[in-house]
Amino acid sequence: MQPFTGSFTQQEPIAEDAIEAAVAVLRSGRLHRYNTIDDELGPVAELEKAYATYQGSAFCLACTSGGYAMATALRALGVGTGDSVLTNGFTLAPVPGAIAAVGAEAVLVEITSDLVLDLADLEAKIKVTQPKALLLSNMRGHLCDMDALMVVLNRHHVPLIEDCAHTMGGSWNGRKSGSFGIAGCFSTQTYKHMNSGEGGLLTSNDPEFMARAIMLSGSYMLYDRHGAGPDADLFKDIRLDTPNMSGRMDNLRASILLPQLANLEANIDRWNARHDLVADRVRGLNGVYVPHRPKQERYVGSSFQFLMPGASVETMQAVVANAKALGVELKWFGADSPVGFTSNHQSWRYINPQDLPKTDALLAGLLDMRIPLTFSLEDCAQVADIVVHVVARALQKGDA
Repeated sequence: MQPFTGSFTQQEPIAEDAIEAAVAVLRSGRLHRYNTIDDELGPVAELEKAYATYQGSAFCLACTSGGYAMATALRALGVGTGDSVLTNGFTLAPVPGAIAAVGAEAVLVEITSDLVLDLADLEAKIKVTQPKALLLSNMRGHLCDMDALMVVLNRHHVPLIEDCAHTMGGSWNGRKSGSFGIAGCFSTQTYKHMNSGEGGLLTSNDPEFMARAIMLSGSYMLYDRHGAGPDADLFKDIRLDTPNMSGRMDNLRASILLPQLANLEANIDRWNARHDLVADRVRGLNGVYVPHRPKQERYVGSSFQFLMPGASVETMQAVVANAKALGVELKWFGADSPVGFTSNHQSWRYINPQDLPKTDALLAGLLDMRIPLTFSLEDCAQVADIVVHVVARALQKGDA
């Protein structure tokens, strides 16, 4: 079989209009978000205004990363040392990292074979731990039944913070991901849906929550220079009671992001065309399960996942190695040691060890693959054919 020669880590180039905007910021020398003149908003505040409108949120704060947005959301909610925060057993390290950053204890919830939160396990753990919040990770762009989730959380009065690093632009029943709880947290790291290298956005409809978040981000007394912030009167006491934990976005990154926002919807369609092509080819394999996508979910297919239930360690290792030999990079979440960006809860030694038999069984057979927009549909067809070939060969050897 002909090897694939494309790069799974190469993103599309920054567009010319974004480059021009960045050059204008550089020529001005005014990279700091508060280095504005008179009533000028500046690129960061303009981005906050534009993203709040896109998201349908009253408020938006631009910051240094998605991880910072999550930690800030927890702090603004009042989560602190010794509090319990629930989150998915399947996520990436910045999520439990944000919980650890505020001194709280992460309590991990089992997932289903569709890679979403197990609502029965969630409710059971709410009753036991009395959590201060659920930090929901929409891991790899998979949305749980958000209506059913909110019934559970509202019944037990548990606030929701959404990690939408992989669901920027996604929705459930027409309602944007990130708008179901008190806050939505988004990432603009290079491998996400808008690219500023690093960066984050925090949205909310709660004015006091957002006032605390703005002060935490390091606004000093310049809180009125935000494009989508609450009324200045709200800061009278909050500005004196809230510590400065500097994590502001700068004008250079915001200038790159603003033009990308205009193309986000079109890019979602492009990602989904590529994702669905791959998914349709892999779904027909015996011994493979491709997570179900409910009709209520509008997903963003910037990555693709499939499971090989019951496959042996040797089979999973062979699939990863043989795919790599043919130019396809698969990540295996069941590996006994973290690799690159990929890790699982057993390697997060900064949280208490937890028993997650259902999640561990799923991760043991879970493979994951980026789908960058630099891939054409023809590229995706070749990649899918390689995956089918490698997986079928491994299963035929009887190692599963």
